[in-house]
Amino acid sequence: VPQHVWRINLDTPEEAHQNLSFGAADRWWEQTDLTKLILASNKLQCLSEDVKLLPALTVLDVHDNQLTSLPSALGQLENLQKLDVSHNKLESIPEELMQLSHLKSLLLHHNELSHLPDGFGQLVNLEELDLSNNHLTDIPTSFALLVNLVRLNLACNQIKNLPADISAMKSLKQLDCTKNYLETVPSKLATMASLEQLYLRKNKLRSLPELPSCKLLKELHAGENQIEILNAENLKHLNSLSVLELRDNKIKSVPDEITLLQKLERLDLTNNDISRLPYTLGSLPQLKFLALEGNPLRTIRRDLLQKGTQELLKYLRSKMQDDVTSPNQEPPVTAMTLPSESRINMHAITSLKLLEYSEKQAAVIPDEMFNAGRSNPVTTVNFSKNQLNEIPPRIVELKDSVCDVNLGFNKISSISLELCMLHKLTHLDIRNNFLTSLPEEMEALTRLQIINLSFNRFKVFPSVLYRIAALETVLLSNNQVGSIDPLQLKKMERLGTLDLQNNDLLHVPPELGNCENLRTLLLEGNPFRTPRAAILAKGTAAVLEYLRSRIPT
Repeated sequence: VPQHVWRINLDTPEEAHQNLSFGAADRWWEQTDLTKLILASNKLQCLSEDVKLLPALTVLDVHDNQLTSLPSALGQLENLQKLDVSHNKLESIPEELMQLSHLKSLLLHHNELSHLPDGFGQLVNLEELDLSNNHLTDIPTSFALLVNLVRLNLACNQIKNLPADISAMKSLKQLDCTKNYLETVPSKLATMASLEQLYLRKNKLRSLPELPSCKLLKELHAGENQIEILNAENLKHLNSLSVLELRDNKIKSVPDEITLLQKLERLDLTNNDISRLPYTLGSLPQLKFLALEGNPLRTIRRDLLQKGTQELLKYLRSKMQDDVTSPNQEPPVTAMTLPSESRINMHAITSLKLLEYSEKQAAVIPDEMFNAGRSNPVTTVNFSKNQLNEIPPRIVELKDSVCDVNLGFNKISSISLELCMLHKLTHLDIRNNFLTSLPEEMEALTRLQIINLSFNRFKVFPSVLYRIAALETVLLSNNQVGSIDPLQLKKMERLGTLDLQNNDLLHVPPELGNCENLRTLLLEGNPFRTPRAAILAKGTAAVLEYLRSRIPT
């Protein structure tokens, strides 16, 4: 680092000597001290102790260099709030770093750290800590003092057990322990009341942790472990759970109590030893994705498994009905049923909160469907596989309750303003239509998490999506998208899945590599030359790393 960078607060700049007519207002170097210093993606092997000459720094970013150590003078930067030293070759962290009491974000991932200073708990204002991809075998007990920590990433280390004390982290929402050597999870973890996402994939767990106080837990990822039994006890407290991922384990059966997870949207049980399923799974009102491939299921035919979640749930529901109506009972349709209502499944509306009129090849949705939905709060609408040319205007009547809308496989060419008023919408499936653009008014869908726009006619990535901060999954495969804006994508902090397969991307911008929140990025079937297929085949992390390596410095 050139010496004048460290001395920027002290020395008068060259131009001031050459031009003596600077008025007081123009003398910027006397008015403010340097607050942000970004030295990322260089070839630095060390940082000078002169860093202490920049006491006003709030952000120091030296990621992607070749640092093997950090100067102890860093401890004097008492205003520092964000320190990014990821993607270096650090083997240890100086004790002095523990003096940075205002530090909010500390990124140490992709280094060679095998231990951490005991005084870590002194960083009391820390909100984000990323220690993934190091060589850590244990965690200092002083972590318990990090009561403001919101996100903790410990993935890809060699940690054998978590200290029970970390349960004192009262603000922790996201804990990622993917790919470690955990055999158990401390029972005290169960008291972490703020926890929303828990990643335990690729460990050595034999059972699912019991989490009675984790009332806010929305996602539990425990795939690729050695879990054999799924207990009712494990499930009954997880009232908020929307994602339960248990693929590649050794689970033999699913307890009936799975139906207590009323908010479950995704259940992945791929590659287990499950031979039978409770039919009551069909009654889970929010379930959108159910994966069961690779199980020795006796009661469900393989071809049914391949038809996808909706068909599977329909089958399970029909089996539930069979269980309910024994042969000697009257069928529920009585002489009192009005003829116009007979095509409306009132049971689905009242108990499943589902308004369904799909696979009818209809050009319009009959009014009686919406009339029936009036008196009952409907959360799910399925009008897929019809001949609709437009979104039914009366859909706006459901705006106070509907969260999930499926309009796939129709002939819709534009999104109506009525749809943009469904302010509770979290899932929108509008695949296989004739859309070329999305209206700016969609920005009002502030809760939208998943949007499926596959098999439409988009030529550019719809710009309004960049402004919907809640989006977690964007499926845009099989369109004609020619470009994407990586800087805008990086702002979508919750975006975890982006599917751009089979589009017209001639160029993948290297800056896309900075979108490190992406867990799944699918780019196959585009005409670009690089990254090559061999890199794409290695998976998302490898692609992002490759792209980062190509960012011009």
